[in-house]
Amino acid sequence: MPERFKGFMVCKTGKDQIETVVEERPVRELPDGEVLIRVEFSSVNYKDAMAATGHPGITKKFPHIPGIDSVGTVEESSSSRFSRGDEVIMTGHGLGVERWGGWAEYVRVPAEWVVPLPDGMTSREAMTLGTAGFTAAQCVQAIQLQGITPERGEVVVTGATGGVGSIAVMLLAKQGYPVVAVTGKESRRDWLTELGATRVIDRSDASSDTDRPLLKTQWAGAVDTVGGNTLTTLVRSMEHRGCVAACGVVGGPELPLTVYPFILRGVTLAGIDSAWCPDDLRAEIWQRLATDWKLDGLDRLASETDLSGVGDVVQRMMQGENVGRVLVRPSA
Repeated sequence: MPERFKGFMVCKTGKDQIETVVEERPVRELPDGEVLIRVEFSSVNYKDAMAATGHPGITKKFPHIPGIDSVGTVEESSSSRFSRGDEVIMTGHGLGVERWGGWAEYVRVPAEWVVPLPDGMTSREAMTLGTAGFTAAQCVQAIQLQGITPERGEVVVTGATGGVGSIAVMLLAKQGYPVVAVTGKESRRDWLTELGATRVIDRSDASSDTDRPLLKTQWAGAVDTVGGNTLTTLVRSMEHRGCVAACGVVGGPELPLTVYPFILRGVTLAGIDSAWCPDDLRAEIWQRLATDWKLDGLDRLASETDLSGVGDVVQRMMQGENVGRVLVRPSA
């Protein structure tokens, strides 16, 4: 077993300020768990960016290592389910939140949190997807479970240049849905069309300030990564028996609605919880992403950084400037 590992540490100073540093720590300081994994890739998610800036709703103990995603190779295992050399995925649960996460050369976790890397999927593909792709896939599944087929009409995706949004556009397009991508980044319209969007609209067109309980119907389904007024607008403008899969809060947690979209139009609001998704469903979705839902061209979404560059990525993400997915190579 290695004696030390390198990680991206989030620290609180004596002045109650947040500082970050890349440093080595003893492996014995890693949390308890049956499986020790050498991390090949992690990724940067919005929750990670909040953890890296010391958000009290995410980071509760210091020092802390963010990274809710990781993929790598089993170094040690006391579980019969895994052996040294197995390639595995670790996303969600308490990783990077309740315990040290994937922005480090090693993570140690409970065996039940670990999913074997499916055949047909590379480690780089797994982290280009990561929690973002896993969340997007759950959103698409939620829409399909309501019986919404491509023939029903357009499915709108908000925050479409982000990790969840961009992968949702690709997944929906692969399955034949007419996809309307919503973005505030004018320069990314052609890029979204290349990903599969049939139309691209400005985010102002997906948000209404009126307080009317129902709006003109527009969408058969929706993947909302924003929340707040955008989500409120989508629910009020869904077609009859439409479904909104909601997974984001960057636009705010408030949801001022009446019951009318639900009891007059039969709208479904499906909340997507990726961190504590049941493990059997988690494994099923990863298998689908490696087989019938496998996406071509994932490289278009991904860039890479080492631990020394993560801080810059976090700042861009908090300012809404990131596009696609950023992978982290802890050992680079």
